Amino acid sequence: MGNLDSDAELWRDALSGDGDAFGAVFDRHRDRVFRHSYRLVPHIADAEDVLAAAFLELWRRRGSVRLVDGSVLPWLLLTATNCARNLTRSRRRYQSVLDALPRDAAVVDPPADPLDAVLVAAVARLRPRDARLLALVALGDLEIADAAALVGLTPGAARVRLHRIRAALRQDLGADTRTGYLTETS
Repeated sequence: MGNLDSDAELWRDALSGDGDAFGAVFDRHRDRVFRHSYRLVPHIADAEDVLAAAFLELWRRRGSVRLVDGSVLPWLLLTATNCARNLTRSRRRYQSVLDALPRDAAVVDPPADPLDAVLVAAVARLRPRDARLLALVALGDLEIADAAALVGLTPGAARVRLHRIRAALRQDLGADTRTGYLTETS
C-alpha cells in the first residue's frame, strides 16, 4: 500500500479487513474532520468526541458507506455534523433536566462536628476570591504562586491574603493566636 493510494483503493482494502488501510483513511482525514467538528461544538474535547464518533460510525456502517467522487470525506463530514448535532441536543436535554431539579440552598447537611459548622460558616463569610485561594492552597495542595495565578493575584498579595485569612479563621474558630491551638469556648 503506497502513500498515493486513493480513498477508493484504501476503502476497498479496509472493507476486505485490512486494518492498515482503515488507519490510512483515518490518518488522511482526521484533521479535516476535527476542524469541521470544532466549528460545530464549543469545546476541543467535544470536537474530539465527534471525531471519534464519526470514525466509529464509518467502521460500524462500512457496508453502506457511499463514496463521493472516490472519497469517504464527504460521508465523514456529514456524519460528523450529525454527531455534533446529537451531542448538542443531548447536552441541552441533560442541562434542562439539571435545571428542572428542585434547589433549596437553605437545606444543607449539618457537619457532624460543631467545630466543622463553625469552620464552614467562617469560610462562607470570606470573599469569593479569598475562599478560592484558601481552597487551592489548603485543600488543593497548590503552591501559593500557582494558586495566586489562578485567582488573579501576585504571589506576594496572595501570601498577605492567606495570612489575613488564617488569622480571621483562627479568631472565628477560637484559636489562641499566640500558639495556633484551639481553645475551649464553652
